[in-house]
Amino acid sequence: MTYSPPKLITFEQFLAEYGDNTRYELIDGELRDIEPSGLHEEVSGNLAGRIYAEILHSNLNWLIPKTCLIKPLAAEATALRPDVIVLDKIKLGYEPIWQKEPIICNGNTIQLVAEVVSTNWQDDYARKVEEYAFLEIPEYWIVDFRGLGGLQFIGNPKQPTFTICQLVKGVYQQEQYRLGDAIYSHLFPNLQLKLDDIMP
Repeated sequence: MTYSPPKLITFEQFLAEYGDNTRYELIDGELRDIEPSGLHEEVSGNLAGRIYAEILHSNLNWLIPKTCLIKPLAAEATALRPDVIVLDKIKLGYEPIWQKEPIICNGNTIQLVAEVVSTNWQDDYARKVEEYAFLEIPEYWIVDFRGLGGLQFIGNPKQPTFTICQLVKGVYQQEQYRLGDAIYSHLFPNLQLKLDDIMP
């Protein structure tokens, strides 16, 4: 039996074929199926609503786009599609592609990204932790509402887990929360949130 490596595609090919399809993202030339289920979308929507209410309450000049790709300038064939992304409206003026396409290239435009974990949990807990830290995104939230992540990431026994990664000197410091725990975000210190609030 011979191994055939996956067919790699460029960012331009991805944009032409899958740019409008929220089911896919591109990591190092490999097409990834995000596999969003109805429950996954429900959790994403609940979380985005809570964050947006806090943005309005705190009078921040930030927005949450309906759909958005992140194309790190240093990566030739990567297009990440976070479940929730919070952007600084002022810094959008410095984005090279934003006027034509919902694509962010500069990490400093992004205040927060959140990923709702599905069966491709390895990307959320490993690859994206590195990618988002490299982009210097202040906070990265991992919402594992089904407890799918590996034992080394969410512990044993597996259970629903909400992880907040806060960027400290270029590295994410991680704090985990379980059902019933009050979640604390440095970015949104007044946000009152529990994992229970966004569960499907």
